Amino acid sequence: MTTTNAQSFWQHSVPVELAEHDWCFTHVRDRIDLEAWQAFTRDIPRDPYVERRWKRMSWLALDEQGHMKSLGECPMAQGGQYNDAESMADKLRWYPALEQDFLDRPDVRAFVEAWAALWGLDANEPILMQITGVKGSGELDPLQGQGIHADGCRYLSIMVLDRDNVSGAESVLYADRAGQQQLADQVMVPGDVLHLRDDRLFHGAKALRQEDPNQPYERFIIIINSSFVDGFQNRMLRRYFPEAVIHEHIA
Repeated sequence: MTTTNAQSFWQHSVPVELAEHDWCFTHVRDRIDLEAWQAFTRDIPRDPYVERRWKRMSWLALDEQGHMKSLGECPMAQGGQYNDAESMADKLRWYPALEQDFLDRPDVRAFVEAWAALWGLDANEPILMQITGVKGSGELDPLQGQGIHADGCRYLSIMVLDRDNVSGAESVLYADRAGQQQLADQVMVPGDVLHLRDDRLFHGAKALRQEDPNQPYERFIIIINSSFVDGFQNRMLRRYFPEAVIHEHIA
C-alpha cells in the first residue's frame, strides 16, 4: 500500500482532528470485512495472567517498501507507572501470536499499513497488535483493574471488533489521569475506532453488563499501538528485535 492510498483509508477528518485534539472517533466498516475478522475471536486462548479475558498478540512493522511484516516474539511489558493492575504491571507477559490466516488477509494488511501511515511510522518501528476480549455473565470491569490509564506509547488506537449481549462498557477519554477533565464518553460498536495520542491523554472504560441475563456476553477489541515511551517495554524490544528502530530519547 502506498502512502497516498494508506492515508485515503481513513476519513478525511481523521488527521485534522488528531492534529487539533490528539484524539478522534472514526470507523472502518466500509474498509474491512468485519464479519470475517470477527470469526477470528472464536479460537483465542484464555489470558494466563488475567481472569475472564482472552488474548492473542503479534509484533509487526513496515518493511522498506511500506508493507506489513511480522517481527517475531517479544513479551508485552508494562511498567507500574502505566498499569495499576497487580496481574499485569511490571511483568513480562507472553501471548500466542495472531493467527497467520488473519495476518495474511489483505484488509488486515491494509489496516495496519494505513494505521502506520496515519502516525508517520518509518520502516522497522515495532507495532503491537492485539485481539483481546472478555466473556461471561454479570457485571465486569472490562479493564480489570487498570482504571484510568495510558498504555505507555505515543500512538494508540482501539477498535471494537465484536460486542454481543452487552450494555455499558463506554469508552471514556480524559485529559488527566485523575479523571477530572473528561473529553469523551461513547459506546463504541463493532467497526468503531478510537485514535489517540497516548502520551498526552488517558483512557478508560465503564462497567460492562449483560443485556439478557439468561445469555452470556462477549466483547472483543483490537488494540494497536507503537512508539513506546515505557522504558520497560523498550528494553524488551531492544533485546528481542535488535534491528528494530527504537526511539532512544523516549525510552
